[in-house]
Amino acid sequence: MHTDRAHGPTDRAHDLRHHGDAEVRDDGALLIDLAVNVRADTPPVWLRERIADSLTGLAAYPDGRTARAAVAARHGLPVEHVLLTAGAAEAFVLLARALKVRQPVVVHPQFTEPEAALRDAGHAVERVLLREADGFRLTPGAVPEDADLVLIGNPTNPTSVLHPAAAVARLARPGRTLVVDEAFMDAVPGERETLAGRTDIPGLVVLRSLTKTWGLAGLRIGYVLAAPETIAELERVQPLWPVSTPALAAAEACMDSQALAEAAHAAHRVTADRAHLVAGLAEFAPDGLRVMEPAEAPFVLVRVPDAVAVRRHLRDLGFAVRRGDTFPGLDDQWLRLAVRDRATVNRFLQALDQALTLAGG
Repeated sequence: MHTDRAHGPTDRAHDLRHHGDAEVRDDGALLIDLAVNVRADTPPVWLRERIADSLTGLAAYPDGRTARAAVAARHGLPVEHVLLTAGAAEAFVLLARALKVRQPVVVHPQFTEPEAALRDAGHAVERVLLREADGFRLTPGAVPEDADLVLIGNPTNPTSVLHPAAAVARLARPGRTLVVDEAFMDAVPGERETLAGRTDIPGLVVLRSLTKTWGLAGLRIGYVLAAPETIAELERVQPLWPVSTPALAAAEACMDSQALAEAAHAAHRVTADRAHLVAGLAEFAPDGLRVMEPAEAPFVLVRVPDAVAVRRHLRDLGFAVRRGDTFPGLDDQWLRLAVRDRATVNRFLQALDQALTLAGG
């Protein structure tokens, strides 16, 4: 791994504002979507009904107390440790604006919005770039000791690496804020390696999203778990009524025991579907395709020769995949593939076979 200081409001080498949804806009709207990491066939009917029922209360200002209490109970925390946000993306902006940070570090490759938010708030960001040779895994001593804010994803987007909780916790220091983006942790069976609910780690901030597992990207709902003093700092820079009444209803609904059981079942199904995808991709090893393993999230990262052409041919064949070159630490030989059901994966693998042939020809 190595470090790299990134200054200024823009990054010419990587488009930090590019996200998977760009692949399925406009002319991509009819493509089969392996670019966006939202679980297919969501939100479920029962959740849509709960959200619809909340629409009768739209004349009143949103009251987040019940949803906040539900999130706190789900993680065994007092409500003072919870802040509801308009998706995890809002939390990155709040952190960048509220915390007095001198030396922020972002561990890459990972979701780029945190770094973009820090830059927009005027911070010079230092990057720790994990290496392909190490499987993009966190190594001891990777983060500079003088960092007073460290941000890491777990499991990490786009590498699908699940870092051991103990290794992540070792990044904590007195005087340092350790932000762990767990947007995909509920897609990991048993949520093993989660730090959510821990109060013994100094400076820990855990971010969660409900948009991925439950298909609520258009509703914008997530939350922050942190010490009460940190929550208070974030809340001071948050706009009034930041989370809508329908989003609050969704948050409360997703915290009950039946919803948690459904999410756990979905995590096991994703694990099986991912294994099917990885096994199919392994057949293309003679073509130079490499899958980063072990993959633990609802997506996989692959390196493939001439990935730019392969991605273009896949679009022509009806499939959208996520380009990897917008992530610091990756280049244009990488693609991220969302896990889908077996029938969709089988069709994709046939298209990939054709795309590789066309790119090689």
